[in-house]
Amino acid sequence: MASRISELYNILEEISPREISFLRRQDPFRFLISVILSAQTTDERVNQVTPELFSRYPGSRELAEADIEEVKAIIRPTGFFNSKARHIIDCAKAIEQNFNGEVPTEMDDLLSLPGVGRKTANCLRADVLGLPGIIVDTHFSRVISRVDGLPSRDPDMIEKHVMENLPKDRWSRFSMTANLFGRNTCHARNPECRSCAARGICADFAKS
Repeated sequence: MASRISELYNILEEISPREISFLRRQDPFRFLISVILSAQTTDERVNQVTPELFSRYPGSRELAEADIEEVKAIIRPTGFFNSKARHIIDCAKAIEQNFNGEVPTEMDDLLSLPGVGRKTANCLRADVLGLPGIIVDTHFSRVISRVDGLPSRDPDMIEKHVMENLPKDRWSRFSMTANLFGRNTCHARNPECRSCAARGICADFAKS
């Protein structure tokens, strides 16, 4: 069965706002740390704690030298603060030690940083650096899996599937529109299928 990804891209482009952002857009280092903190919590919660975090530790040098207990206290509302504090401090140290204090842009270099996986790396590349990236979070994978009738929501499989069925220059924009669509319409529970703009191409809807 042919993929519906290109059709979905066009539909979402018609109904989505021009500007879409979830985390506060900042310089590459602060944005990267924000994405690491966003695991298992809401973007709103991250946006609440980062002003204090970055006022105390504005760059990688400062965060690399931070007292971990102070960092834990600041980021506690994001949950999993013990592991997140270690990750962001170790990430800052790696940036200082291995990349002269500059956040790298290449995927392999980003993946070498503590706490950084493909989703985090693609968030930075797509949303801040202007590079092609497919951001596979739970919202994105749910939308793609439902529309194309995929047997799995495995992030690596979803990313590969979209890469194979959409031109590279559309990856970043599609990541944002599909993510927003998953949040607003294609919910995990009680998706708004009857009023959905993509119901005509959705494999899941066709089965209902």
